[in-house]
Amino acid sequence: MHGPDGARLVGFDNAHPVAGQGRGAAKDHQHRLRTIRPYDYTDAGGLLAAFWQEVESVMRERGVWT
Repeated sequence: MHGPDGARLVGFDNAHPVAGQGRGAAKDHQHRLRTIRPYDYTDAGGLLAAFWQEVESVMRERGVWT
């Protein structure tokens, strides 16, 4: 999810390693606002649920969703 200015607000990917993940570890991680942290991927359904949960949380924090 991106904001009106194009900045990423919420995202999940495995395109690059995250600081603190050991060599050879899974690269799955979550972007939330300016924070990046590891994400424990299990399946597509869980990933979609986590994504929409974070979208709702960020929108509530920004007063877009009540």
